[in-house]
Amino acid sequence: MGLLEKAKASLARRPEANEDPFTAMHREMNRMFEQFNRNFNLAPANAGKYENWSPKVNIAETDQEIQVTAELPGVDQKDVDVTLDDGVLTIRGEKKEEKEAKEKDFHRYECSYGSFQRSFTLPREVEMEKVDANFKNGVLTVKLPKTFEAKNSSRKIAVKSA
Repeated sequence: MGLLEKAKASLARRPEANEDPFTAMHREMNRMFEQFNRNFNLAPANAGKYENWSPKVNIAETDQEIQVTAELPGVDQKDVDVTLDDGVLTIRGEKKEEKEAKEKDFHRYECSYGSFQRSFTLPREVEMEKVDANFKNGVLTVKLPKTFEAKNSSRKIAVKSA
């Protein structure tokens, strides 16, 4: 059975009862392209090209501070810029490809390179002069101490039955 016949047969299958038909079609199309690439030893269309990517970020809050942690694998500390302006924290930088591999014939290339920028509006006022940023093992940690007013601005509200 040829590739076209296999594709027709797989599309003729009914999706699971609880699966959206468009989701099923999307999944099948992805599977067909993967199979096509495998059969002809082709790399994805974006192989070797620079593309934007977005690092994963966690934001946590304690009584004393707000802590922002960003995973930046493959990024050098010198290529990271952190700014705080009017309650908005911005992390930007660039992940650079070390060298071009022209002698290699990629069958799959999933590494992302290029510039990134993430901005976050902070939920509380922070002491700007005490903000601290550290970069270790590809992880950026920014500690933003809360102002005295922000530390004491919350209060417990009693919930009454009607």
